[in-house]
Amino acid sequence: MRKIILLALGLGLLAFPAYAFHDGGVANCSGCHTMHNSQDGVTVDQIGPDFGPNSWLLNEATPSEVCIGCHDHLDQPFPITDPDPMAPPGLKGAGNFVFLLEDNLNDGHDGHLVENWIDGDAAGHNLNAPGYGLYPDATLSTAPGGGFAAADLGCTSCHDPHGTTDFRFLYGANRVVQDGVAVFANAAPDAEGLSIFPWSGGFESNSNHTAYKSGMSAWCANCHGNFHNSGALIHPSGRAMGGTIQGIYNRYNGTEDQSGATVDDSYLAAVPFEHPDNTTDQVSGPPAGSAQVSCISCHRAHASSAPDAGRWDFSVTLLHEDGDESGSYEIPDPYNSTNQRSLCNKCHNKDEFDHIEVVVVP
Repeated sequence: MRKIILLALGLGLLAFPAYAFHDGGVANCSGCHTMHNSQDGVTVDQIGPDFGPNSWLLNEATPSEVCIGCHDHLDQPFPITDPDPMAPPGLKGAGNFVFLLEDNLNDGHDGHLVENWIDGDAAGHNLNAPGYGLYPDATLSTAPGGGFAAADLGCTSCHDPHGTTDFRFLYGANRVVQDGVAVFANAAPDAEGLSIFPWSGGFESNSNHTAYKSGMSAWCANCHGNFHNSGALIHPSGRAMGGTIQGIYNRYNGTEDQSGATVDDSYLAAVPFEHPDNTTDQVSGPPAGSAQVSCISCHRAHASSAPDAGRWDFSVTLLHEDGDESGSYEIPDPYNSTNQRSLCNKCHNKDEFDHIEVVVVP
């Protein structure tokens, strides 16, 4: 009888909504912290001796390892099985840290040659989580365009583990990061995302995606500075797309159908834009007037199977060539065409006069 009662209680609990761990629903301090600096019979310092005293009394060696300890059974950063950069979990929007484990991302000419390899450090934001095979960036000591130290970068450099009211618990203006490592000057972005749980919200598609509303580029500038508007790099970010670009975006439906879309059906999740009215299920393109291009239009926030966390590989001519030189995961082509060129064309269509020769080798 006792077993039946317990089973009924368990089923009853499933009928209630699951509250987020960090936001005061069912949170418990011991989920992340160990009061006496011990875990499973050993001190936590012994788990990660290279990283000094465990000043936060965490139950893992680094903050990022604590995060991954729970999130590896969700969609990011890793699936529940052994992390494999060739078999990433379903995409929710930010990308997957699993690509940091890749040995070569170079799909440019001769990218397969060992001397030309681009390793997983370049896939995106590196995490300090040695227990999961992840380490600070070995190439860049600071954030490009800014001064945030690569050695300090981890999950809690961007997300507040104790929760905020902002999108994805991102730090906002005047928020102190990691005991004073940095103070953010710019507000957290306004956005709405899909549920991170694998059983809820579905995966990213053109009709099911993160809705970026405003402020993403300014928020990235907390660490990267005025990266795209400094004069050294000229592609605009955090600026209005303008009528010409919006018109191209709303007509472009791939290399093989360059003017077949309309504003009502042109949204491409692989090349998102910001607009205050964006929703997670919209399929329409940017309306006239106030849509913006942002950092997130071309880059994933976490990591991708391309250098620089690119939403597509910027070094390939045709999207289906992705992965050929490097042997890395092939980023899916949203147009599913062997003739599809770079997704830069979604805003800057230069396909018009391209001629693709199909050579059949006997």
